[in-house]
Amino acid sequence: MSADLILNAITKHIALNKEERQSVVSYLEEKKIKKKHFFLRENEICKHSAFVVSGCLRSYTIDQSGVEHILQFAPEGWWIADMQSYISEQPGKLTIDALEDSDLLLLSRANQEKLFVKHPKFERFFRIITEKSVAVNHSRLLDYMSISAQERYLGFCKRYPTLLHKLPQKQIAAYIGVTPEFLSKLRGKMARRA
Repeated sequence: MSADLILNAITKHIALNKEERQSVVSYLEEKKIKKKHFFLRENEICKHSAFVVSGCLRSYTIDQSGVEHILQFAPEGWWIADMQSYISEQPGKLTIDALEDSDLLLLSRANQEKLFVKHPKFERFFRIITEKSVAVNHSRLLDYMSISAQERYLGFCKRYPTLLHKLPQKQIAAYIGVTPEFLSKLRGKMARRA
């Protein structure tokens, strides 16, 4: 599995010399996950953050009524983890599974700490992507409380343009917080206006 994709993602935020490139790759573990198989289950401790080289993962939770709530999709080039569990080393509340056969590069919490000690600039990289994640999640929470389902759907389209025609309507609906039937009607209404 080539590490070029992850190195390109990192160098968008920090410059790396040859030694640093080799070092970060040495801390990564390759993993393949088949479609519908789990990367993490609810109540497990998240021991790795995953960078998606190919394929797509999603993180979600299921409420007491059995309704699925999708928090994130992670297509190629994205990171995914149950960050609360990863940082606290406590059992998590999220389930993460593969929506298609996926190739991942995993970074354990222990290896991340070793990387920070050996090359402190990686703390800056992970701070940047963590800050971006916090900002996106904050914005998404505010959107969920204050904007219409149509605006949330348009936000999904902007955030995940490559997934729009790959995902089942049920999963898009679970991400924006509506039923599949409501989403179908919303899409129909939007198509008639176009």
